[in-house]
Amino acid sequence: MKLLDSKTKNNVLQSMINILDKRREEIVAANKKDLDAFGEGDQAMRDRLVVNNAKVDDMIRSVKEVMDQEDPVGQTIEHRRLDTGLDITNKTAPFGTIMIIYESRPDVTIEAAVLAFKANNKIYLKGGKEANHSNRILEECWHEALKENGLEKDWIELLQMNRTETQEFLKNPPQHIDLVVPRGGEKLIAFVKEHSTGAVLVSGRGNNFLYVSKNADFNTAKKVMLNAKIDKISGCNALDKVLIDKNLPDFEKRVKELYDMFTENKVHIQVDDDIAKVLPNEEKIPSEDTWYEEFLAMRIVLGAVDGNDAAMDKINKYSGGHSAVIITKDKEEAANFMEQVDSAAVYHNASTRFTDGGQMGVGAELAISTDKLHHRGPLGLKQLVTNKYYVLGEGHIRE
Repeated sequence: MKLLDSKTKNNVLQSMINILDKRREEIVAANKKDLDAFGEGDQAMRDRLVVNNAKVDDMIRSVKEVMDQEDPVGQTIEHRRLDTGLDITNKTAPFGTIMIIYESRPDVTIEAAVLAFKANNKIYLKGGKEANHSNRILEECWHEALKENGLEKDWIELLQMNRTETQEFLKNPPQHIDLVVPRGGEKLIAFVKEHSTGAVLVSGRGNNFLYVSKNADFNTAKKVMLNAKIDKISGCNALDKVLIDKNLPDFEKRVKELYDMFTENKVHIQVDDDIAKVLPNEEKIPSEDTWYEEFLAMRIVLGAVDGNDAAMDKINKYSGGHSAVIITKDKEEAANFMEQVDSAAVYHNASTRFTDGGQMGVGAELAISTDKLHHRGPLGLKQLVTNKYYVLGEGHIRE
């Protein structure tokens, strides 16, 4: 794609801000069609589907945040002049073409596109059929903003394809795709990894753990885990598993406190064998598979472990590599946990709900990456570039 200057890109984004505000009633009305068609099914997915005036305000805010950020393209990473006289500069450069496949959330149509465009990438958007009306009108807004500024609409394209057509597109794209980002559940991620011929960056899967150390302040533990569980059950940063150190003072009493807290907040509890001895009437974990599962529901697992090492081993085995928390008053213990747990974000005495581009100061995000290449955590504007070496010589040859 042609390299655009920062002023042109920001002019498009300012146009988009104006258009979103001007067409907000149309956007909300289109979303109502999607909500009516969806019905009262999966509550977490329905929550992600909703677009109201507040959501439109959030979309506008996301575009403005990106517009106000420094252009990530053409930034010097490193410069050196060698003894040979070669002048070498390593600069940031666009990926080229990005494809994002996502479920339910129409705001991704804004956040993904604004980030890709500001980083000078073309983007293919493949939303779910449940958000079809919402995504179509948001694509119209993008195309209107591009047209206002003399640019072709193919910078941002919404793909209208069924599963079979998407599979074929991934295998034989009409042009080279530099990066594919599946943002959703395990089935979607597996589907994309199976069929894509391009690089795939995995994101969107949570299954987050919180460990209550024997050195925990238990009131802090309760406050943090309740927020992480119920603040937004549809978020990939919601809490699913709580591990409690068997050596915690008043262990049985504390487990019963958690039972009272979660039942009062209508969270369904499942327990392992050790916790079942304290809460014999609660549902036991059906199988080991439950430990791997992301719930996206008012459901939580309570398990017991014997110490810090056992907790870390369990988290590293079963978690989605997204977010993990230790609750402890011992800073050395916390530092060890945070170094040894293999997750994109690790926390000491804080909620997993902070694993979010806006909350972490990154701004709008394309996704939360749980991969290690090329980036882990929130994929913001600065992460949507690659690099290129500019080598200046004077007839240099290698001998």
